[in-house]
Amino acid sequence: MTIEFTKMHGLGNDYLFIDAQHCPVDNPGELSRAMSHRHLGAGADGIILVLPGESGADFTMRIFNADGSEAETCGNGIRCFAKYVFERGMTSKTEFVILTGAGPNHVSLTLDDGLVQSVRSNMGAPRFDRNDIPMVGPAGRVIEEKLAIPGQTFAVTCVNIGNPHTVIFVDDATAVPLAEIGPQIENHPSFPQRTNVEFVTVRDRDHIVMRIWERGSGITMASGSGSCASALAAMITGRTARRVNVHLVYGQLTVEWADDGFVYQEGPATEVYVGQWPED
Repeated sequence: MTIEFTKMHGLGNDYLFIDAQHCPVDNPGELSRAMSHRHLGAGADGIILVLPGESGADFTMRIFNADGSEAETCGNGIRCFAKYVFERGMTSKTEFVILTGAGPNHVSLTLDDGLVQSVRSNMGAPRFDRNDIPMVGPAGRVIEEKLAIPGQTFAVTCVNIGNPHTVIFVDDATAVPLAEIGPQIENHPSFPQRTNVEFVTVRDRDHIVMRIWERGSGITMASGSGSCASALAAMITGRTARRVNVHLVYGQLTVEWADDGFVYQEGPATEVYVGQWPED
């Protein structure tokens, strides 16, 4: 028996997609650890299972990080998911709902000659209260609050946009030693469910640069939810407008905190190849 999978990425944030309705996966955490390994597997930031819709949604998405842990949501994964199901004829709709661990996510597709060129998705309403991150400490928002790790202290702003994020503003996000600092903050005792960690440089009111240490996956080239969290942190601290271009290693996403209270992210999705994984 083999498992057919499709490697896809959103601006370099790569996942292995499996149609789990036709190819059931008994232990997705273990499978993700094996398949995601950059040297011993197919190499990815995790796997994503494509499942039938529930609770009124058209589809259900389950995300497993490279370390086998399950994530609530994934902005880049959402866009790739939408491209996957549309281009395989699993839906003919250009607007539909994907159920994630963080709730339903409405997507809207932009097509060119029948192929998905970009996807706009509704990431939901952001939460800023400490208990909603979650983060240990007194009630209220966490805005540029001091957080110490051995030898360093950072001013952190925290956001939950379906999953937890800790944003730190720096002079040059591209120069931060992510591999050194990221895991210390991810696993800081202040975060009982761990946290994603973003370092952000503000270029101007409409542009920011972001680099991420992703919870459960380490350094990734991009993050949809991380881009949203970074933009939101910049917005609530008065650094940017409510529509921002987030510059990542391989391109940019557009994030808007709209008047309806919801956060929207829009960007590309790319299919890399189809492969088979030996099931043993």
